[in-house]
Amino acid sequence: MATTAPPVAAPATAGSPGDLPAAVLRSSPADFVVEELPAYAPSGRGEHVFVTFRKTGRTTPDAVRALALALGADPNSTGYAGMKDRHAITTQTASIQLPLARDPAPLLAQAELPGIEILAVARHDNKLKPGHLVGNRFRITLRGIDPAALPLAERRLAEIGRAGVPNAFGPQRFGRNGENPERALAWISGRERGPRDRREQRLLFSALQSLWFNEVLARREADGTWSAVLPGDLAKKRDSGGLFLVPLEGPELADAEARAAALAISATGPMFGRKMRWPEGAPFALEREVLTAAIGDPRKLDAFAHAGEGTRRPLRLEVDDLEVSAAGPGAGEAAAISGAPRAAVDPGAGQGIVVSFVLPKGGYATTVLGRAFRLVDASAPPPSISRPGAAGAPAPEEDDAVEEGQPGADP
Repeated sequence: MATTAPPVAAPATAGSPGDLPAAVLRSSPADFVVEELPAYAPSGRGEHVFVTFRKTGRTTPDAVRALALALGADPNSTGYAGMKDRHAITTQTASIQLPLARDPAPLLAQAELPGIEILAVARHDNKLKPGHLVGNRFRITLRGIDPAALPLAERRLAEIGRAGVPNAFGPQRFGRNGENPERALAWISGRERGPRDRREQRLLFSALQSLWFNEVLARREADGTWSAVLPGDLAKKRDSGGLFLVPLEGPELADAEARAAALAISATGPMFGRKMRWPEGAPFALEREVLTAAIGDPRKLDAFAHAGEGTRRPLRLEVDDLEVSAAGPGAGEAAAISGAPRAAVDPGAGQGIVVSFVLPKGGYATTVLGRAFRLVDASAPPPSISRPGAAGAPAPEEDDAVEEGQPGADP
Protein backbone atom coordinates (compact mmCIF):
# COMPACT_ATOMS: atom_id res chain seq x y z
CA MET A 1 0.00 0.00 0.00
CA ALA A 2 1.20 3.53 -0.77
CA THR A 3 1.76 5.38 2.49
CA THR A 4 2.11 8.90 1.14
CA ALA A 5 -0.82 11.04 0.11
CA PRO A 6 -1.76 10.07 -3.46
CA PRO A 7 -1.96 12.85 -6.01
CA VAL A 8 -5.52 13.63 -6.94
CA ALA A 9 -6.36 13.98 -10.62
CA ALA A 10 -7.66 17.41 -11.57
CA PRO A 11 -11.05 17.90 -13.20
CA ALA A 12 -11.22 18.78 -16.86
CA THR A 13 -11.40 22.50 -16.13
CA ALA A 14 -8.10 22.54 -14.29
CA GLY A 15 -5.69 21.12 -16.85
CA SER A 16 -2.64 19.04 -16.03
CA PRO A 17 0.10 20.19 -13.61
CA GLY A 18 2.44 20.88 -16.51
CA ASP A 19 0.18 23.45 -18.15
CA LEU A 20 -0.81 25.33 -14.98
CA PRO A 21 0.87 28.71 -14.51
CA ALA A 22 3.13 29.07 -11.48
CA ALA A 23 2.10 31.40 -8.67
CA VAL A 24 3.90 32.30 -5.46
CA LEU A 25 1.89 31.75 -2.27
CA ARG A 26 2.64 33.30 1.14
CA SER A 27 5.24 35.83 -0.03
CA SER A 28 4.49 37.57 3.27
CA PRO A 29 1.97 36.99 6.07
CA ALA A 30 -0.22 39.75 4.64
CA ASP A 31 -0.59 37.72 1.45
CA PHE A 32 -2.47 34.94 3.26
CA VAL A 33 -5.36 36.27 5.35
CA VAL A 34 -7.86 33.95 7.03
CA GLU A 35 -10.94 34.82 9.07
CA GLU A 36 -12.72 32.09 11.00
CA LEU A 37 -16.51 32.13 10.71
CA PRO A 38 -17.86 31.02 14.10
CA ALA A 39 -20.73 28.60 14.46
CA TYR A 40 -22.31 30.62 17.29
CA ALA A 41 -21.80 33.71 19.42
CA PRO A 42 -20.75 33.45 23.08
CA SER A 43 -23.60 33.71 25.57
CA GLY A 44 -21.93 36.31 27.80
CA ARG A 45 -21.94 34.06 30.84
CA GLY A 46 -20.15 30.93 32.04
CA GLU A 47 -16.71 29.83 33.17
CA HIS A 48 -15.12 29.73 29.70
CA VAL A 49 -13.67 32.93 28.26
CA PHE A 50 -13.95 33.22 24.48
CA VAL A 51 -11.03 35.30 23.18
CA THR A 52 -11.17 36.39 19.54
CA PHE A 53 -7.70 37.31 18.37
CA ARG A 54 -5.67 38.08 15.27
CA LYS A 55 -2.27 36.43 15.07
CA THR A 56 0.76 36.76 12.82
CA GLY A 57 3.74 34.43 12.71
CA ARG A 58 2.46 32.04 15.39
CA THR A 59 0.81 28.66 15.32
CA THR A 60 -2.63 28.26 16.82
CA PRO A 61 -1.53 26.00 19.73
CA ASP A 62 1.31 28.40 20.58
CA ALA A 63 -0.97 31.45 20.50
CA VAL A 64 -3.70 29.79 22.57
CA ARG A 65 -1.17 28.64 25.16
CA ALA A 66 0.16 32.20 25.43
CA LEU A 67 -3.36 33.51 26.01
CA ALA A 68 -4.00 30.93 28.73
CA LEU A 69 -0.77 31.80 30.54
CA ALA A 70 -1.61 35.49 30.32
CA LEU A 71 -4.85 34.73 32.15
CA GLY A 72 -3.12 32.51 34.70
CA ALA A 73 -5.18 29.58 33.42
CA ASP A 74 -4.33 25.97 32.69
CA PRO A 75 -3.33 25.63 28.99
CA ASN A 76 -4.96 22.19 29.04
CA SER A 77 -8.33 23.87 29.66
CA THR A 78 -8.29 25.66 26.32
CA GLY A 79 -10.19 24.94 23.14
CA TYR A 80 -10.33 26.16 19.55
CA ALA A 81 -12.37 25.28 16.50
CA GLY A 82 -9.59 24.79 13.96
CA MET A 83 -5.90 25.39 13.37
CA LYS A 84 -4.73 28.32 11.30
CA ASP A 85 -1.54 28.84 9.36
CA ARG A 86 1.55 30.29 10.98
CA HIS A 87 2.75 32.11 7.86
CA ALA A 88 -0.36 34.24 7.61
CA ILE A 89 -2.54 36.83 9.30
CA THR A 90 -5.39 34.85 10.81
CA THR A 91 -8.37 35.61 13.00
CA GLN A 92 -9.98 33.00 15.21
CA THR A 93 -11.47 32.37 18.65
CA ALA A 94 -10.16 30.31 21.55
CA SER A 95 -11.88 29.34 24.80
CA ILE A 96 -10.04 29.39 28.12
CA GLN A 97 -11.49 28.13 31.39
CA LEU A 98 -11.35 30.89 33.99
CA PRO A 99 -13.19 31.27 37.32
CA LEU A 100 -16.08 33.72 37.24
CA ALA A 101 -14.44 35.83 39.95
CA ARG A 102 -11.52 36.71 37.66
CA ASP A 103 -11.93 39.47 35.09
CA PRO A 104 -10.03 38.53 31.92
CA ALA A 105 -9.96 42.02 30.36
CA PRO A 106 -7.27 43.68 32.56
CA LEU A 107 -5.14 40.54 32.52
CA LEU A 108 -5.08 40.50 28.74
CA ALA A 109 -4.58 44.27 28.52
CA GLN A 110 -1.37 44.14 30.54
CA ALA A 111 -0.01 40.95 28.94
CA GLU A 112 2.85 40.98 26.44
CA LEU A 113 1.61 38.94 23.50
CA PRO A 114 3.88 39.41 20.48
CA GLY A 115 2.13 38.61 17.22
CA ILE A 116 -1.30 38.52 18.89
CA GLU A 117 -3.96 41.24 18.80
CA ILE A 118 -6.99 40.82 21.06
CA LEU A 119 -10.22 41.69 19.22
CA ALA A 120 -12.99 40.59 21.60
CA VAL A 121 -13.47 38.89 24.96
CA ALA A 122 -16.71 37.32 26.19
CA ARG A 123 -17.78 34.51 28.46
CA HIS A 124 -19.57 31.34 27.43
CA ASP A 125 -21.01 28.27 29.12
CA ASN A 126 -19.04 25.64 27.25
CA LYS A 127 -15.56 24.95 25.92
CA LEU A 128 -14.92 25.59 22.23
CA LYS A 129 -14.26 22.30 20.46
CA PRO A 130 -12.68 21.31 17.13
CA GLY A 131 -15.14 21.73 14.29
CA HIS A 132 -17.21 24.41 16.06
CA LEU A 133 -17.07 26.77 13.09
CA VAL A 134 -19.06 27.38 9.93
CA GLY A 135 -16.03 27.84 7.74
CA ASN A 136 -13.26 30.28 6.87
CA ARG A 137 -13.02 33.37 4.71
CA PHE A 138 -9.77 33.61 2.75
CA ARG A 139 -8.08 36.55 1.08
CA ILE A 140 -4.99 35.24 -0.67
CA THR A 141 -2.52 37.13 -2.82
CA LEU A 142 -0.72 35.17 -5.53
CA ARG A 143 2.39 36.69 -7.12
CA GLY A 144 4.81 36.05 -9.96
CA ILE A 145 2.14 34.95 -12.45
CA ASP A 146 2.93 35.03 -16.16
CA PRO A 147 0.61 37.74 -17.53
CA ALA A 148 -0.02 35.71 -20.68
CA ALA A 149 -1.36 32.80 -18.58
CA LEU A 150 -3.54 34.91 -16.31
CA PRO A 151 -6.74 35.09 -18.43
CA LEU A 152 -6.99 31.28 -18.62
CA ALA A 153 -6.29 30.95 -14.89
CA GLU A 154 -9.02 33.47 -14.11
CA ARG A 155 -11.48 31.52 -16.25
CA ARG A 156 -10.56 28.39 -14.32
CA LEU A 157 -11.16 30.21 -11.05
CA ALA A 158 -14.56 31.35 -12.28
CA GLU A 159 -15.47 27.76 -13.11
CA ILE A 160 -14.30 26.67 -9.66
CA GLY A 161 -16.61 29.27 -8.13
CA ARG A 162 -19.53 27.79 -10.08
CA ALA A 163 -18.82 24.06 -9.78
CA GLY A 164 -16.50 23.57 -6.80
CA VAL A 165 -13.46 21.28 -6.71
CA PRO A 166 -12.67 17.75 -5.52
CA ASN A 167 -12.43 18.04 -1.74
CA ALA A 168 -8.94 16.59 -1.36
CA PHE A 169 -6.95 16.92 1.83
CA GLY A 170 -3.89 19.07 1.26
CA PRO A 171 -0.31 18.24 2.28
CA GLN A 172 -0.86 20.01 5.61
CA ARG A 173 -2.77 16.96 6.78
CA PHE A 174 0.14 14.56 6.36
CA GLY A 175 2.90 16.17 8.41
CA ARG A 176 5.91 18.26 7.51
CA ASN A 177 7.53 15.51 5.42
CA GLY A 178 4.37 13.58 4.63
CA GLU A 179 5.32 10.74 6.97
CA ASN A 180 2.36 10.78 9.37
CA PRO A 181 0.27 8.18 7.48
CA GLU A 182 3.21 5.75 7.53
CA ARG A 183 3.69 6.31 11.26
CA ALA A 184 -0.02 5.80 11.86
CA LEU A 185 -0.11 2.61 9.78
CA ALA A 186 2.88 1.18 11.68
CA TRP A 187 1.06 1.94 14.94
CA ILE A 188 -2.26 0.45 13.86
CA SER A 189 -0.64 -2.67 12.42
CA GLY A 190 1.31 -3.25 15.63
CA ARG A 191 4.73 -2.85 14.01
CA GLU A 192 5.52 0.14 16.21
CA ARG A 193 4.35 1.53 19.50
CA GLY A 194 2.03 4.48 19.16
CA PRO A 195 2.50 7.88 20.81
CA ARG A 196 1.37 8.35 24.38
CA ASP A 197 -0.07 11.80 23.84
CA ARG A 198 -3.76 11.61 22.90
CA ARG A 199 -3.61 14.69 20.70
CA GLU A 200 -0.71 13.21 18.72
CA GLN A 201 -2.65 9.96 18.40
CA ARG A 202 -5.60 11.86 16.92
CA LEU A 203 -3.32 13.74 14.51
CA LEU A 204 -1.70 10.53 13.28
CA PHE A 205 -5.00 8.73 12.90
CA SER A 206 -6.55 11.67 11.07
CA ALA A 207 -3.62 11.63 8.62
CA LEU A 208 -4.35 7.99 7.80
CA GLN A 209 -8.08 8.66 7.47
CA SER A 210 -7.25 11.54 5.13
CA LEU A 211 -4.95 9.39 3.01
CA TRP A 212 -7.69 6.81 2.51
CA PHE A 213 -10.26 9.51 1.76
CA ASN A 214 -7.96 10.97 -0.90
CA GLU A 215 -7.58 7.51 -2.44
CA VAL A 216 -11.35 7.01 -2.68
CA LEU A 217 -11.71 10.52 -4.09
CA ALA A 218 -8.98 9.89 -6.67
CA ARG A 219 -10.84 6.82 -7.90
CA ARG A 220 -14.11 8.74 -8.08
CA GLU A 221 -12.32 11.44 -10.08
CA ALA A 222 -10.84 8.87 -12.41
CA ASP A 223 -14.29 7.54 -13.31
CA GLY A 224 -15.86 11.01 -13.37
CA THR A 225 -18.26 10.53 -10.42
CA TRP A 226 -16.74 12.84 -7.80
CA SER A 227 -19.33 15.56 -8.43
CA ALA A 228 -22.28 13.19 -8.98
CA VAL A 229 -24.15 10.80 -6.71
CA LEU A 230 -24.25 7.07 -7.32
CA PRO A 231 -26.91 4.60 -6.21
CA GLY A 232 -26.08 3.74 -2.62
CA ASP A 233 -24.05 6.88 -1.90
CA LEU A 234 -24.41 8.67 1.40
CA ALA A 235 -25.10 12.24 0.28
CA LYS A 236 -24.80 15.39 2.35
CA LYS A 237 -27.24 18.28 2.09
CA ARG A 238 -25.52 21.58 1.50
CA ASP A 239 -28.06 23.63 3.46
CA SER A 240 -28.50 21.51 6.60
CA GLY A 241 -25.54 19.14 6.54
CA GLY A 242 -27.85 16.14 6.95
CA LEU A 243 -26.84 12.77 5.52
CA PHE A 244 -29.18 10.51 3.58
CA LEU A 245 -28.85 7.33 1.57
CA VAL A 246 -29.25 7.72 -2.19
CA PRO A 247 -31.76 5.07 -3.35
CA LEU A 248 -30.46 2.22 -5.48
CA GLU A 249 -33.20 2.77 -8.05
CA GLY A 250 -36.46 4.55 -8.79
CA PRO A 251 -37.60 8.18 -9.14
CA GLU A 252 -35.92 9.24 -5.88
CA LEU A 253 -32.57 8.26 -7.41
CA ALA A 254 -33.23 10.52 -10.39
CA ASP A 255 -34.19 13.33 -8.03
CA ALA A 256 -30.94 12.92 -6.06
CA GLU A 257 -28.92 12.99 -9.28
CA ALA A 258 -30.60 16.26 -10.29
CA ARG A 259 -29.96 17.80 -6.86
CA ALA A 260 -26.29 16.83 -7.08
CA ALA A 261 -26.02 18.48 -10.49
CA ALA A 262 -27.50 21.64 -8.93
CA LEU A 263 -24.91 21.50 -6.07
CA ALA A 264 -27.69 21.07 -3.49
CA ILE A 265 -26.17 17.78 -2.31
CA SER A 266 -22.81 16.06 -2.64
CA ALA A 267 -21.69 12.47 -2.34
CA THR A 268 -19.53 11.78 0.69
CA GLY A 269 -16.40 9.73 1.14
CA PRO A 270 -15.08 7.83 4.14
CA MET A 271 -13.22 9.03 7.17
CA PHE A 272 -12.88 5.46 8.35
CA GLY A 273 -13.56 4.59 11.97
CA ARG A 274 -15.66 2.36 14.15
CA LYS A 275 -18.76 4.58 14.06
CA MET A 276 -18.56 5.66 10.43
CA ARG A 277 -21.72 5.01 8.48
CA TRP A 278 -21.15 2.93 5.36
CA PRO A 279 -22.80 3.51 1.98
CA GLU A 280 -24.34 0.77 -0.12
CA GLY A 281 -23.91 -0.60 -3.64
CA ALA A 282 -20.86 0.36 -5.71
CA PRO A 283 -19.70 3.09 -3.27
CA PHE A 284 -19.63 0.53 -0.46
CA ALA A 285 -17.61 -1.88 -2.59
CA LEU A 286 -15.06 0.81 -3.45
CA GLU A 287 -14.60 2.01 0.10
CA ARG A 288 -14.38 -1.52 1.47
CA GLU A 289 -11.76 -2.36 -1.13
CA VAL A 290 -9.59 0.63 -0.19
CA LEU A 291 -9.70 -0.12 3.54
CA THR A 292 -9.22 -3.88 3.15
CA ALA A 293 -6.20 -3.35 0.91
CA ALA A 294 -4.69 -1.11 3.58
CA ILE A 295 -5.25 -3.07 6.81
CA GLY A 296 -6.97 -6.34 5.96
CA ASP A 297 -9.81 -6.68 8.44
CA PRO A 298 -11.68 -3.33 8.79
CA ARG A 299 -12.55 -4.28 12.37
CA LYS A 300 -8.96 -3.49 13.35
CA LEU A 301 -10.01 0.15 13.54
CA ASP A 302 -12.41 -0.60 16.41
CA ALA A 303 -9.52 -0.53 18.88
CA PHE A 304 -8.61 3.01 17.83
CA ALA A 305 -11.95 4.73 18.33
CA HIS A 306 -10.34 7.00 20.93
CA ALA A 307 -8.21 8.47 18.14
CA GLY A 308 -11.05 8.86 15.66
CA GLU A 309 -14.53 7.37 15.62
CA GLY A 310 -15.09 7.98 11.94
CA THR A 311 -17.33 10.28 9.92
CA ARG A 312 -18.21 11.23 6.33
CA ARG A 313 -16.71 14.06 4.27
CA PRO A 314 -18.16 15.53 1.06
CA LEU A 315 -16.31 14.57 -2.10
CA ARG A 316 -17.01 18.03 -3.49
CA LEU A 317 -15.83 21.30 -1.97
CA GLU A 318 -18.13 24.22 -2.71
CA VAL A 319 -16.43 27.59 -3.03
CA ASP A 320 -18.59 30.59 -2.13
CA ASP A 321 -18.18 34.31 -2.83
CA LEU A 322 -15.15 33.83 -5.07
CA GLU A 323 -13.75 37.12 -6.35
CA VAL A 324 -10.53 38.00 -8.17
CA SER A 325 -8.85 41.42 -8.23
CA ALA A 326 -5.44 42.88 -9.03
CA ALA A 327 -2.82 42.78 -6.28
CA GLY A 328 -0.81 45.69 -4.98
CA PRO A 329 2.94 45.48 -4.35
CA GLY A 330 4.09 43.03 -1.71
CA ALA A 331 5.93 43.96 1.44
CA GLY A 332 9.53 43.49 0.30
CA GLU A 333 8.36 41.03 -2.36
CA ALA A 334 9.38 38.09 -0.14
CA ALA A 335 13.11 38.74 -0.49
CA ALA A 336 13.64 38.49 3.25
CA ILE A 337 11.81 35.19 3.68
CA SER A 338 14.19 32.39 4.55
CA GLY A 339 14.12 29.66 1.96
CA ALA A 340 11.96 31.57 -0.50
CA PRO A 341 12.33 29.78 -3.87
CA ARG A 342 13.12 32.88 -5.92
CA ALA A 343 15.01 30.78 -8.48
CA ALA A 344 11.81 28.88 -9.23
CA VAL A 345 9.43 31.83 -9.50
CA ASP A 346 10.24 35.41 -8.59
CA PRO A 347 7.26 36.94 -6.74
CA GLY A 348 8.49 40.37 -7.80
CA ALA A 349 8.18 39.46 -11.47
CA GLY A 350 5.04 38.82 -13.45
CA GLN A 351 1.62 39.78 -12.17
CA GLY A 352 -0.20 39.44 -8.87
CA ILE A 353 -3.85 38.81 -8.08
CA VAL A 354 -5.96 38.62 -4.94
CA VAL A 355 -8.38 35.69 -4.70
CA SER A 356 -11.08 35.91 -2.03
CA PHE A 357 -13.52 33.12 -1.18
CA VAL A 358 -15.31 31.27 1.62
CA LEU A 359 -14.87 27.58 2.34
CA PRO A 360 -16.79 25.32 4.73
CA LYS A 361 -14.88 23.86 7.66
CA GLY A 362 -12.30 21.30 6.69
CA GLY A 363 -11.74 22.89 3.28
CA TYR A 364 -8.26 23.79 2.07
CA ALA A 365 -7.50 27.02 0.27
CA THR A 366 -4.52 25.35 -1.41
CA THR A 367 -6.83 22.64 -2.76
CA VAL A 368 -8.87 25.36 -4.47
CA LEU A 369 -5.97 27.41 -5.79
CA GLY A 370 -3.99 24.33 -6.82
CA ARG A 371 -6.64 23.63 -9.47
CA ALA A 372 -5.78 26.83 -11.30
CA PHE A 373 -2.09 27.33 -10.46
CA ARG A 374 1.11 25.44 -9.82
CA LEU A 375 1.69 26.77 -6.32
CA VAL A 376 5.12 27.76 -5.03
CA ASP A 377 5.05 28.24 -1.25
CA ALA A 378 7.48 30.98 -0.27
CA SER A 379 7.15 30.09 3.43
CA ALA A 380 8.63 26.61 3.01
CA PRO A 381 12.08 25.37 1.99
CA PRO A 382 12.48 23.84 -1.49
CA PRO A 383 11.17 21.68 -3.00
CA SER A 384 8.01 23.75 -2.76
CA ILE A 385 6.07 23.28 -5.97
CA SER A 386 3.05 21.23 -5.06
CA ARG A 387 -0.30 19.90 -6.03
CA PRO A 388 -2.97 19.08 -3.43
CA GLY A 389 -2.00 15.92 -1.59
CA ALA A 390 1.38 15.60 -3.31
CA ALA A 391 4.13 13.78 -1.43
CA GLY A 392 6.97 15.98 -0.26
CA ALA A 393 4.89 19.15 -0.44
CA PRO A 394 5.29 21.81 2.25
CA ALA A 395 3.16 21.39 5.33
CA PRO A 396 1.90 24.71 6.68
CA GLU A 397 -0.65 24.71 9.47
CA GLU A 398 -3.57 25.93 7.38
CA ASP A 399 -6.97 25.12 8.82
CA ASP A 400 -7.69 21.42 8.56
CA ALA A 401 -10.36 21.00 11.26
CA VAL A 402 -8.49 18.19 12.97
CA GLU A 403 -11.73 16.72 14.22
CA GLU A 404 -14.57 17.54 11.90
CA GLY A 405 -17.31 16.14 14.11
CA GLN A 406 -19.53 13.15 13.62
CA PRO A 407 -21.87 12.53 10.71
CA GLY A 408 -24.90 14.72 10.42
CA ALA A 409 -28.21 13.27 11.47
CA ASP A 410 -30.34 11.66 8.86
CA PRO A 411 -33.19 13.89 7.70
